[in-house]
Order: sequence, then structure tokens, then C-alpha cells
Amino acid sequence: MKIQILTIFPAMCRGLLEGSILKRAQDKGLAELEAVDLRQWAVDKHRTTDDTPYGGGPGMVMKIEPIYRALQELRTPDTKVVLMTPQGRPFQQRIAEEYREVSHIVMICGHYEGVDQRVADHLVDDEISIGDYVLTNGALAALVVTDAIVRLIPGVLGDADSAVQDSFSTGVLDHPHFTRPEVFNGWSVPDVLMSGNHAAIEKWRRQRALDLTRERRPDLLG
Repeated sequence: MKIQILTIFPAMCRGLLEGSILKRAQDKGLAELEAVDLRQWAVDKHRTTDDTPYGGGPGMVMKIEPIYRALQELRTPDTKVVLMTPQGRPFQQRIAEEYREVSHIVMICGHYEGVDQRVADHLVDDEISIGDYVLTNGALAALVVTDAIVRLIPGVLGDADSAVQDSFSTGVLDHPHFTRPEVFNGWSVPDVLMSGNHAAIEKWRRQRALDLTRERRPDLLG
């Protein structure tokens, strides 16, 4: 899998792309991750990628021309081009699972007041939002989506069951987790987890997952 994050702030992305699980995925040859500087497709001496909005109003709008030129060079018949935008469909685990099967993804990252609408209308295959709030930079959202996708690639995580048992992968939130010490500051690990009774432990985990989901995300239960 190859993921390219098209942004005017590539340096912001590299720390995450070159660390932890994402680094492991690349070291194993399971993913190729790259932050691509959009400014290299700007043609004026100032490498301009934004301009004032038609109709007036505050802020600046990302121009279509550099994005178009970038996609002319980066896109292949197998590429899925995604625009990170608050107007996109809400990102969910099922979308991460869907994107895991895509061989090449280019994520377009907006900045300022947004991106020229003609990019969304004519150049992209999907529009994604990571939540009902506004960020100063779409690269932050692209990094979240990248991490969510890459960790699902078989062989990336140390334990193959980790991704399967995550919150949302099973349709409910994850159950609570505990580790050593057994008692800290008077706070104890639930007795059932110390019992060695695997059937009882599994039953407790399922029930706690349902309880947490019912309390915090009842929408997931329909």
C-alpha cells in the first residue's frame, strides 16, 4: 500500500510517518508513506497555493491549479484521491477497513478557509471528515486516517488479534484493560481477571464492553 499526503506542510507529517507503528509498517515493506509538498507544483516565484475568495470574505482559499498539476503526476488508474474536509463523510472504522484494500491513496490537505470547490467537484474520489470540528490544517486529519488504515494491514501490529478486537471493529466499544501492579494506590484489578477462568473473563469483557457502549455511545447499538 502507498499513501501520499499532499500538503503545504510536509515537515509536520514526517515525525509521525517515521515513528512507531507507521515506521514498522514501512520497515517491513508493508506500506509506503510519504508527505508530498504541494508547493512544488506552484509555478510563480513565491510558490503560491492560495488566493482570496471570490465573493469576498475572510481568509484565503487553496487554489485548484497546483492540486490539478500534482494529481496529473501522482495519480494512476489504481489511485483513490481523498479530500480531507469538514464537509466530508464522517470517518469510521469501516472506512478504514475499506481503504485498507486500496493500493494507492492520495490525501489532499486543505488549509486556510478551505479548498476551491472545483477540486471536490472534479478531481477527487471521496471526501472525508474526522469529526464535527475544524482544524487549521488538513494534514492533521490525513495523519489520523493514515494511522487508522495502516494499522489494519496484516503483519503491521505485533499481535494479529489487536486490530480485530479494537473498539468499533466489533460494533461496540472496547472493554477495559488492566496490567501490573495488581493494586495501586488502593485501586485493584477486578478479581475475575485474576481468576484464570477464561470463560468468565470473556463473559466479563463482553458485558463491560456492552455497558460502556450503552452508557457512552448508545447510537452504536441501534
